[in-house]
Amino acid sequence: MEKHVRVNDGIRAREVRVVGPDGKQIGIKPIEEALRLAEEMDLDLVEVAPLADPPVCKIMDYGKYRYEQTVKMKEARKKQAVVSFKEMKMRPKIDRHDYEIKKRHIERFLKAGHKVKVTVMFRGREMTHTEKGLELLQQLAEEVAELGTVESEPKLEGRNMQMILAPVAVARK
Repeated sequence: MEKHVRVNDGIRAREVRVVGPDGKQIGIKPIEEALRLAEEMDLDLVEVAPLADPPVCKIMDYGKYRYEQTVKMKEARKKQAVVSFKEMKMRPKIDRHDYEIKKRHIERFLKAGHKVKVTVMFRGREMTHTEKGLELLQQLAEEVAELGTVESEPKLEGRNMQMILAPVAVARK
């Protein structure tokens, strides 16, 4: 919505350029005459360009205009794609069964249209074997390839190695 919109008696200029409800210019009029014109049409005088010289005012139904603006904003919000992230954490020495369960969760997230951030956490001496974490993430990416694609390759950040998987439908966009 606009900020500081002046309507009817809130307009402070002495002269204004008046635009009719159909969008045609009526001309430069004193504010009293412009207000009288709007009142005769049973509409409002709305200042649309306050910085112009003279300010531009349009004759319109302000309530209807505000309603249409809120409807447009709601429609725009509906059309926004909301991408949610899910995170799955694992360790490099993960057991086969635990890995399979986590893989099934990741597959479920990808089918639901969520992006998945897979994190392999290293502790202590495991940091000397970060290649095991890389192998684990690459294996996971191959196994879920039909559901998701790798959006960001595995990278080591501190003691964690992270990779982001995007669902195939999102990846195509």
